[in-house]
Amino acid sequence: MSKATFITGGVGKIGRAICISLANQGYKVFFTHRGSEAGKANASALLEELNGEGHKAVCVDITDHKAYELTLREVIDADQAIDLVINCAGTTQFVAPSDLDGLSEELVDRIFQVNVRAAITTVRLLEPHLQLSDNHPCIINISSIAAKTAIGSNIAYCASKAAMDSLTMSLARSLGPKIRVLSVSPGLADTDFVKGVDTRWRDEQLDKTPLKSLVSPEQVAEAVLSAKEHLLFTTGAVIPVDGGRPLN
Repeated sequence: MSKATFITGGVGKIGRAICISLANQGYKVFFTHRGSEAGKANASALLEELNGEGHKAVCVDITDHKAYELTLREVIDADQAIDLVINCAGTTQFVAPSDLDGLSEELVDRIFQVNVRAAITTVRLLEPHLQLSDNHPCIINISSIAAKTAIGSNIAYCASKAAMDSLTMSLARSLGPKIRVLSVSPGLADTDFVKGVDTRWRDEQLDKTPLKSLVSPEQVAEAVLSAKEHLLFTTGAVIPVDGGRPLN
């Protein structure tokens, strides 16, 4: 049986790990990336690394609804079934929670456009393709522990991830029983952004994590694969991949 997945934010560390994992499991992978020179180069490199054939890198601004819709019509055949949609694209910027003046309207808008609105748009555009799947179609939203702890890069980012978890529950109710919807919620992850934050703050978070380590992109990818392939009677749930951080 042929399988296909669509992933937003495919060239980030977590998105890349998910693409590689699913390609290794026989999925045809469609993934989005930005149109910068770095984005194009990373997309080309990822395509070369993916096992199998038929993978496509989709260069598009997922916050531009009209461009997004037109691009998807061009790259995905109308009769193409999509078994798994993953909303992995995200953006943030470190702003101390006490620095409300530093949390500009432009930054707040950008965070919600990428982290929430684009996820809704992606589901709306690809829901007809999910309906064509007879392989337990599923939507997985990559959330964050920040949705639960309210500790993260900034207040708006935490709120956007809480919105994503709420979106997961709402979509699970409206799209069932055909389509399952889940959130995978990583803790502090081994990404370029986390490596760039204050070392003392990062070490404090690790010290409060029972498993005493960052979550790797590959561990997030394993959770995504497990959610799709094995949790067939689970929907509307948030799956933590956080090393037990909320326990402290």
